[in-house]
Amino acid sequence: MWQLDEPAMATAGAALASVLQAGDVVALSGPLGAGKTTFVRGVLAALGHHGEVPSPTFAIVQPYDALRLPVAHADLYRIEDPAELEELGLEDQLLDGALLVEWPERAGAAAWPQALRLSLQPLPDGRRALTWQVPKSWEGRWPPPLDPR
Repeated sequence: MWQLDEPAMATAGAALASVLQAGDVVALSGPLGAGKTTFVRGVLAALGHHGEVPSPTFAIVQPYDALRLPVAHADLYRIEDPAELEELGLEDQLLDGALLVEWPERAGAAAWPQALRLSLQPLPDGRRALTWQVPKSWEGRWPPPLDPR
């Protein structure tokens, strides 16, 4: 577990960007305001995105194609039934890019079994606790040797 302030969240996101590959799914869980989108901003900045990174709560999926590695940022908060995911074409994003998914639990327990699962929880001092579950496909890549704390 890492305990991160806001600048360290960007550093942790950059660390993820350095090991992210086409076909990867990163599932980001945590309550509203936990810092999921802040973490994604760090990933996208490290991949070469300049500009705003709004939460895709209403768009549901925001593609970032003009990066070193194309990334789709999805926010499933408004998804009520996992069957709705088929219409989003999220699997197509994995052909040549990566998928960062907020609120992955809305997709159902069986979705993305090989995803790196990150969880962010607010701490009383304003920092965030970042914990992870690492599948075999991520062993040796996460956690990175650089601790952003």
